[in-house]
This record gives sequence, structure tokens and C-alpha cells, in this order.
Amino acid sequence: MAKTARRKAERRGRRGETLASWYLRLKGWRIVDRRVRNPRGEIDLVARRGRTIAFIEVKWRRTGEQLDTAIDEYRLQRVAAAVEASAHRYASSGEDIRIDVILVAPWARPRHIANAWQPFN
Repeated sequence: MAKTARRKAERRGRRGETLASWYLRLKGWRIVDRRVRNPRGEIDLVARRGRTIAFIEVKWRRTGEQLDTAIDEYRLQRVAAAVEASAHRYASSGEDIRIDVILVAPWARPRHIANAWQPFN
């Protein structure tokens, strides 16, 4: 039973990533990579537009209301750790790097939060 629920969640997550990638393409971004894994975590999408590289966390929820609590500082820290380990593969000197979030739910317009992670110094 748990395996079935996990598989469904995985399919929904992949569907959310596909929708997010199409949304980004419509906004002029080029998808560079998907599901980048490293020992520190996973990055759902890597996209480029001009000299900006965006590492994107995608969250899929069943309702638009659930999206309000889909992302938090803990999740963003995990993405930031994965980006730190992988950014050198995608960005060269002088390019802007940022972490974005795209929130997706059925029958709702995707919510794109640009530059969602600003680490505290």
C-alpha cells in the first residue's frame, strides 16, 4: 500500500515538473537539466535565460490552497545545498545564479517565486 502511494506521489511530482518546465519555456527559459542528484540533494529543474541560471524547486499539491505551505526554509536549505554542489557544472564566471520555486496545482496557474532563497549572512 505504501509503495502504491509513493508511486502516485512520484508521478504527480514528475507531472508537476513537466508543467513547470513548459511554463518556464513559455517565459523564455531554456531547460538545461532535470532531476539533478548529488550527495547533498536533488534539484528538480535547471533553466537558463540569458546570463541567468535558475535552479528550480517544483512543488505539486492537490489544491491551490495547499501550495501556501508547500515550501519552507528547511526545504530551501536542502535545495541550496544541492545547488552549491552542482552550480559549477551549469554556470560560468559572471553569470547570475538563483534558486526559484514553482508551485503547481491542478486547474491553477503556476506560481513562480523568483530568487526564493536568500541565505542569511
